[in-house]
Amino acid sequence: MHNKQRKFAVARVALVPALVAAALLAGCGGDKEGEKGASQAAAKVNGEELTVHQINLMLERQPGLRPEMADAAGRQILEGLIDQQLAVEKAVEDKLDRDPKIVQLLDAQRRATLAQAYIQKAAAAGVPTPSADEVRKYFDSKPALFSERRVYMLQEFTIAGEAEATKALQAKLEAAGSPQAFVETLKDSGLKFVVNQVTQPAENIPLNLVDRIGALKDGQALYQQGEGGMKAILVAASRSQPLTFEQAKPLIERFLGETRRNEWMQKHIKDMRAAAKIEYVGKFAEKPAAAASGASAAAPAATSVIPAASAAASAGLDADSLSKGLSGLK
Repeated sequence: MHNKQRKFAVARVALVPALVAAALLAGCGGDKEGEKGASQAAAKVNGEELTVHQINLMLERQPGLRPEMADAAGRQILEGLIDQQLAVEKAVEDKLDRDPKIVQLLDAQRRATLAQAYIQKAAAAGVPTPSADEVRKYFDSKPALFSERRVYMLQEFTIAGEAEATKALQAKLEAAGSPQAFVETLKDSGLKFVVNQVTQPAENIPLNLVDRIGALKDGQALYQQGEGGMKAILVAASRSQPLTFEQAKPLIERFLGETRRNEWMQKHIKDMRAAAKIEYVGKFAEKPAAAASGASAAAPAATSVIPAASAAASAGLDADSLSKGLSGLK
């Protein structure tokens, strides 16, 4: 019980820095009395009301929160808001809300919030939902993710050696035929190697590798030769765990919708830049094209419910793809 209380205390303290800035931002404008009238008070700190509206706003920013956890999460958020309010009062006492750097920070947060709100609202109105035919087509085009979905035990081998030695070893490993034979062949080569193992479903593999790994049998591997050695991803074992169309449908609808929305955001921002009068000044006038190339950063990135969708759809098996496929799962 003591450990649980301590975890909650740590979580509340962690909320303070971000919440202080948010509270100062809110304190710089808005009808505080109007907000109080529209919301129920959840607590009072030195006479200042903290409202259910504030708690609900924070809860809305926690997607995937299970209903049975909402009450406990709401109480934890309230404790964080209390800590926040105490810190805000001290900040105002110290006149931090008048500090030029703080004012700039608050203005930057306000601009970012307004920009994101506009982009999301515009995208919601401008992007059509995926059609039934589009959802079905995606399901049929990705059997490794759905109808032929498997859960894999993958072993990633990083093998050191000269190109001639690793290429010769690859030929032997390709003929091994089983995970045991693969490992024995690798050990017999005398080359140094390290191995990391993960168990994960197909949807956690980068999209550019899903079909290629799906085509492998247990004991087969993907290879990538590089300077100073090679990498191999071995399917050590797997089990079939397919998804029906009805099971996959909501995931595909959300993935296609968010992908399409993200693409629309990028285009919309590009169109806004084209219609605007933008002048680069001082040292930034020297290479305006370089600055313009970063315009896409203004659009919020889409979050996929199918993790593999965030990977680039390249055909090659490079070191970066290997890293993305296994990092975070060890």
